[in-house]
Amino acid sequence: MHHKRAGRHALGHLIIPHPTVRAVTVHLLTPVLMCLGMGLAYIGAFHAPQDHAHGLKVAVVGDSARDRLLAQAIKDKAGDTVDVTTLPDRAAARHQIMHRDLVGAYVPSAKHPELIVADANSSSSATAAQDLFTTVAAQQGDPLKVTDLSRLASGDPGNQGLFYVMIALSIGANISAITICTAGATLAVWLRAALGVGTALVVSVIGAVLAGPVFHIVDHDLWGVWGMAWLYTTGILLIGIGLHTFLKRFTMLALMALFIMLNFTSSGGIFEPELQSGFFGALHAFWNGAGFVEGARSLLYFPSAALGGRLLSLVLWLVAGLLLLPAAAAVERRGAPAPAHLPAPDTSAEEEMSGALAV
Repeated sequence: MHHKRAGRHALGHLIIPHPTVRAVTVHLLTPVLMCLGMGLAYIGAFHAPQDHAHGLKVAVVGDSARDRLLAQAIKDKAGDTVDVTTLPDRAAARHQIMHRDLVGAYVPSAKHPELIVADANSSSSATAAQDLFTTVAAQQGDPLKVTDLSRLASGDPGNQGLFYVMIALSIGANISAITICTAGATLAVWLRAALGVGTALVVSVIGAVLAGPVFHIVDHDLWGVWGMAWLYTTGILLIGIGLHTFLKRFTMLALMALFIMLNFTSSGGIFEPELQSGFFGALHAFWNGAGFVEGARSLLYFPSAALGGRLLSLVLWLVAGLLLLPAAAAVERRGAPAPAHLPAPDTSAEEEMSGALAV
């Protein structure tokens, strides 16, 4: 009888996990979901840009019947990959390219065909346009001349430096938000928010110094780039601080999803929306990473391009963070318990995750 009871006891241990095992399993849910989310986001966004190409805005310069026929032939062959129009002259093409309304313009010529681009707008899109019109020129038996209207900063020849600055700002803001919430859990929401605003100032200054005097990614209008960096980081920090009241240990996962998985992939730092699936292309229109990267590009390289929409997106994300704070303060004043479907708060996992990301 004793052996039977011992056997049932051992079997119970096998069926019902030890409390520590259950706790570890719950903690492991966050990194596993991060792995899945990062894989889906990055592979989905970057794995085959040529397969996702759509609506690449290009033009044929000229208003003759032959020019219109050439534009239509390109459209018929490329299908939805390109959006081809005709423009009356080179000046009109230059105007649209410098307003970021056009990726490239092809100037037909019997001996010297030319493609006009602005590499600062998007190196990947300019390369796609060059590949397209190199083939067009070759079919006519002529070599293609490529004219770049933009001048990239000395420290950013590949036009991806602003994307890397955005990554640094994002990591600093995300980890700072979690650190403020875990280390300052006993502080009032508004005091945590004040710490967040101050931290955003520090993080944005670091980003500006790295972008400017250290790596020369930004060689003018550094104050303007810093201002956008501060709006960007403050928005992330306030959203993170506000969300923590509701999500607790899952705040890190939410911030990773919002400001890394979806943010980096839709920012336009590697591929413009014309070279991505419709999902990431749609996010590009209003996500905050795109607001910083594209806003900084317009400020630095395209002074005639509209900047207001990108600044508005950064301000609206900041406003979203500000709106979360009073809701979080109200919940904390009522002493509302954590949602029933979430495990009880445990900040140790967040602290460990913050340390791991910091490394």
